[in-house]
Amino acid sequence: MESIKIQVNGLTELDLAARKILDLAAHAHIFIFEGDMGAGKTTLIKSLAKVMGVTEVVSSPTFSIVNEYDAKGKPIYHFDFYRIKNIQEAYDIGYEEYFYSGNTCFIEWPEKIEGLIPEHYIKISIETLAENERLLSISKI
Repeated sequence: MESIKIQVNGLTELDLAARKILDLAAHAHIFIFEGDMGAGKTTLIKSLAKVMGVTEVVSSPTFSIVNEYDAKGKPIYHFDFYRIKNIQEAYDIGYEEYFYSGNTCFIEWPEKIEGLIPEHYIKISIETLAENERLLSISKI
C-alpha cells in the first residue's frame, strides 16, 4: 500500500497538493474523503477537479447526493452521502453505474455507504491542524 502525507498551509498550496495526490493515484478513479465536518473535503475536491480540467463551479452535492462535472470531455462524479438515511438511497441513485463506470468518483462521507466502495481506491484523510492548516494522509488501497 502506497501512502504519503502532505501538510497544506493555506488555500494557495491546495493545487500543488492536488497534483501530488493525482500523481500518486495514477489510474485510480475512486477517491474517498474522510475528515470532520468543515475539515475541507469539498475544498480539496474543488482543487482536484480544477487540476483535472474542470472549469465549471464545483459545489457540495449535499442535497442532490451527486454532482457531475466535465473534465476535458470526461465526467467526474462528486458524491456527498452525509444526508442519506440508509444504504438503500445509494442503490436508488444507481451508485454502481457511477462507481464502476471507469470515470473519476469523489466520495464524501464514505462511512455512510460502507460495503459499497469498490475494492481499489484512494483514501484521503484530512486532519485539521490549525484554522488554515491541514494534514492530508493519502493511501492507495
